[in-house]
Amino acid sequence: MTDLNCEITDAVATVTLNRPQARNALSAALRQELRATIARLDDDDTVRAIVLTGADPAFCAGVDLRELSAPGPHPAVGPLAEPFITSRTPLIGAINGAAYTGGLELALACHLLVASERASFADTHARIGFTPGWGLTVLLTEAIGSRRAREMTLSCQPIDAQTALQWGLVNRVVPHEDLLRETAALASAIAANDAAAVRRLTGLFNDQAAARDLTSWQLEAKAFMGSELPTDRQ
Repeated sequence: MTDLNCEITDAVATVTLNRPQARNALSAALRQELRATIARLDDDDTVRAIVLTGADPAFCAGVDLRELSAPGPHPAVGPLAEPFITSRTPLIGAINGAAYTGGLELALACHLLVASERASFADTHARIGFTPGWGLTVLLTEAIGSRRAREMTLSCQPIDAQTALQWGLVNRVVPHEDLLRETAALASAIAANDAAAVRRLTGLFNDQAAARDLTSWQLEAKAFMGSELPTDRQ
């Protein structure tokens, strides 16, 4: 069993985080493999949309804190001063369960989000005594506004799928058993359009966000460098 699965069907790639026993927490190896896989798919002209999901019951619990708290050198976790994963191929998150902390940052790096009714979202950086480094403060504010982003970040309280829809964090909420089918249908609709135009438009959205948010990314990276690695309090 591998920690990351990738299947391509009719120009749509489905990438699945596959560490269900660890709530799909991002180990150093999984982080490296995920970024390499998305980059490879983005370079593949036959892939016109990418779906990212997790093996049930969670989407992603964030960075593997047990790995970080183990003796010896810590694997690098950031800061990135850019989304954790980047792509000019449309990237759709199929959020099947909990997307917490680094998992929330991973979801926010997607261009579109379809959530299962079982999905939930939380930022627990403040609980574990850590500062975000993958764009949480930038991307969450962009998605739901400053006041709601502050509420999520400072309270560490999760929100459910319907609240995420109401706040604009996700594009739609669907029954859990329909999540992959509905997300694949959206990906197929995108893939059916002119591929070059879709890549140009996605790249334009990416570039506009990067130019608009450059200072915010730099400020988050500076704050991250002043924080300490978390202990195992997941």
